[in-house]
Parts: sequence; C-alpha cells; structure tokens
Amino acid sequence: MERPFNSVTLPRSTELLFLLIFSFLCTLTWPCIEAAATQELLKGFEATPNPSIPSFQPFLNDTSGKFSFGFLRVNSTQLALAVLHVPSNEPLWFANPTTLARWSDRTKVFFNGSLVISDPRTRVFWSTETQGDKLVLLNNSNLQIQKNLDNSNKDPTVLWKSFDFPTHTLVETQNFTSTMTLVSTNGLYSMRLGDDFIGLYAKFDSNSDQIYWKHKALQVKAQIIEGNGPIHFQVDPDGWLGMYQNGTLPVDVESFNSFNRALDGFLIVRLEPDGNLKAYYWDGSSWVLDYQAIRETCDLPRPCGSYGLCTPGSGCSCLDNNTDFSSGECSGSGPYFTDFCADPETQNDVKVLRREGVEVPFKELMSYETTSSLEECEDSCEKNCRCFGSVYNNASGFCYILDYPIQTLLGVGDDSKVGYFKMREVARKKKVDAGLGVGIGLLGGAIVCLFGAVGFGSYKIWRRRRGVNRILEEEAGGAISGPYKDLGSASFRSIEMCSGSHG
Repeated sequence: MERPFNSVTLPRSTELLFLLIFSFLCTLTWPCIEAAATQELLKGFEATPNPSIPSFQPFLNDTSGKFSFGFLRVNSTQLALAVLHVPSNEPLWFANPTTLARWSDRTKVFFNGSLVISDPRTRVFWSTETQGDKLVLLNNSNLQIQKNLDNSNKDPTVLWKSFDFPTHTLVETQNFTSTMTLVSTNGLYSMRLGDDFIGLYAKFDSNSDQIYWKHKALQVKAQIIEGNGPIHFQVDPDGWLGMYQNGTLPVDVESFNSFNRALDGFLIVRLEPDGNLKAYYWDGSSWVLDYQAIRETCDLPRPCGSYGLCTPGSGCSCLDNNTDFSSGECSGSGPYFTDFCADPETQNDVKVLRREGVEVPFKELMSYETTSSLEECEDSCEKNCRCFGSVYNNASGFCYILDYPIQTLLGVGDDSKVGYFKMREVARKKKVDAGLGVGIGLLGGAIVCLFGAVGFGSYKIWRRRRGVNRILEEEAGGAISGPYKDLGSASFRSIEMCSGSHG
C-alpha cells in the first residue's frame, strides 16, 4: 500500500504554495471534486466522466467504505450511474439501466436538489425530481436524498431513496413491494408480486408476459386477509425471504442455505440474465451461492434458445433434429423471425415442424384448451396468426397454445405428447435470393460480353478497310515507307482476310 503524501512535514509556506499549484493544475486538467469520493454531496455538485478512468469513477462513499456511488463504464463507451459493492466491484443498483449515456465530457451529473444525469447529444436525461439538500449513501447501500429540518436536533427527512427503485438486485433489509419490479440486466425477465405470490415473468416478444415461476405464500404463521393491503417481502440477513402483509409475522418464509446460520456476510438476491432468481452472500473474498428458485436447468425459460429442446440428463438439442446445437442457433430463430399477424406475407414462408415427445416446461402456469384430437389442436393454431405453435397431450386432451415465438421445449419420453410449430423457411428464401442474384450476374456478364464482341468486330472491320485504302493509295503513287515486301506481305494478308470474310 502506498504511503500518504503528507507523511513528511512541510513548512507552512511550502504547503500553501503546493496547494495553490495543485489547485491551478486541477482547473486546467480535471475537476478536483472527482479526485476523491466524499461521504455526502451538497447542492452545487457537478461531475463529468474522466477519460483516463477505465471502469468506475466514484464520487460518493458510505462511512464503512463498502459501498460507492459514481460513474460505471458500460461497453467502454457508455456509462451508468451505479452503486457498487466495493470489495467485489459488483454493481447493486443503476439509476438509468435502460438509457445509457456516453462516457464523454458532454455528459454530466449534478445535484441541485435533484440528482440529475444529462447527455445532450443522445438526449439521455434522468432526474429524481426532488428539492433536497444533500445526497448520502448509507451503510446498507441505500442512496438517499435528504432535506434538512429547521430544528437541527431532528433527523433529516428522506425525500427519495434508491431502495424504492430496485433494478436487478435486492440487498439485505431491503423491502420489495407490489409497486416494484425487478428486471434482469438483459431486460428479458422480471419479478413482481401478486395478491399472494411471487412471480417470475418472461418477455419473449413485445406482446408476451409469460409467467414461468410462481411461489405462493404458505400462510402458516399468519394469514393474508383480503382487503387488508398488498403483500411485500424483505431479504432477511439471517438467510431467508420473508413475505408479509401487515404486522411482524410473515405469511411465508422462503429459506436459503444459510438459514439461521448467523453468517457474517453481506446478502443479496438477484434476478439473473438466464431468468433464475438467486441469492448470494459475500464471504470476504467471493460471492457464495445461497439459494436458487429454479434448480433444474431445463425448467429455466429458454436454456437452449429458440426452437431448442432441453432433455433432462442429456442437455440441449434442436427441435428439427437436423440442426447441430453446437452451432449456437436452431432453425427458426434469428432476425428473420417476425409476427405472423403484422406481416401477412410471412404466411407464404411458413413450414410446419412436428415433434413427438415434447412438452412446455412450465405447463402448470400456462393456459390451455381441451380438444378431442391432435388435428383439432393443430387446426386451432394454424388458423390463428397469433399462434406460433401448440403442444398436445393425447392422454388428457390438453392443447397448449404458444402465443409467443417458440423458445425451449422440454424433452420427455412420452410420444403421446406432440408439438406443432410454425417456422420461417429462411434457408429456402436465402437460396432463392442467392439463385436470383447468380442469374442476374450471369445475364449481366453475357450482355457485357456481347457488347465487347460487337465492339471488337467493329474495330477489326475498321482496320481491314484502312489497310485496303492504304494499298490503293500506294498503288496510286503514294509515299512508301519501309521495305516493299514487308508492307506487301502485310497488305496482302489484310486483303486475303477481307476477301475471306466475304467469301
């Protein structure tokens, strides 16, 4: 560790001179306020990104030094306002997760009673819209805007706090209410509260909001009373999620591995990019997995991607049995897939894929129809432009309609469970387009060759006529240059070629 500069005592005059020079250099190079983070920000604070900082530029710390608030680089050219867990450099909260600003000197953050980030070029603008006096970061990572009271003996009023606006992570002691949403960093998955349950939802397209995991309150220690207010839950430091309605008794307890083990570590709950809800605790050197809502890989919303098949114990493959999953993409996926209703022309490019031994991975959470036959189930999907596929159970007669682009199906050993899936014939269209391009290219080449042949022929005829005219001129007494026999042989060859062409 480096020693502080002021470990050597300097004369008073030297100290003053040094401070003046240092202040002058700061005004020329970079705002001094960004050189070190403080423990509260007052009105008038302003900062811009420092181009020499590779990852995180702090300007506010908590008193323990475990958490910090500042600029976080994203994809090297963008930034987000973030609260970080300092020992692990792990972001816990983002101010602007969906609209990132540029890491540029045009971007700035300031506190004028509101915390504001502004990037005029990309028109990114985010604000807390408050009239506070200071910004502080508490020892539990909660960022707050506070208003001082006239009576200094009283605690300041909290006008805004980051705990009310979680992004992808919850921390210990943090409440999660029915008005909040936890969203994975890729934006595909979210967590919300129902009347008596916690639900995880997938956004497979702009119209879908499919629930794929649900934990209902057991109501052992306390009952949920209708009309007595919404439920909420809290991450307990003792290693469990406590669901409450009113009072201190939980209506449900979802325990972690560290339940009641009194671990001396910081606990978080995070919605991961694969759609799983997981809990971790910090053991001083790394994050330790403490809980996962979905334990089996094949129960995740899309572990094998679009048109994938997940078979327990075997892993991922593709529904069409022709595509090698190791290529990373199964048939029907990719940018060519569109809404059948929005683009009627796509109906002409649709082919049908049928597969036995498949079922939807979270069927107990999906709606279904009861049909008398497989044909009736398929016909119901075929006539519906909002249907991307169906899965039929011959034993029960249940017909599951998939009203979102086909994701990963579950492979089972029961051939009475049959899937019907619409697919875009992208490969065929590419071949047609490629064939058309080759045809146009060949036609263009033929036209160029034709014009070239005509031009060359015209040039040859012009040369022949010119040779005959020169011979006639020489026989009429024109000037002769060079040996006679050479000119004659050349001239006669020209005459012979011309006469041969007419013969």
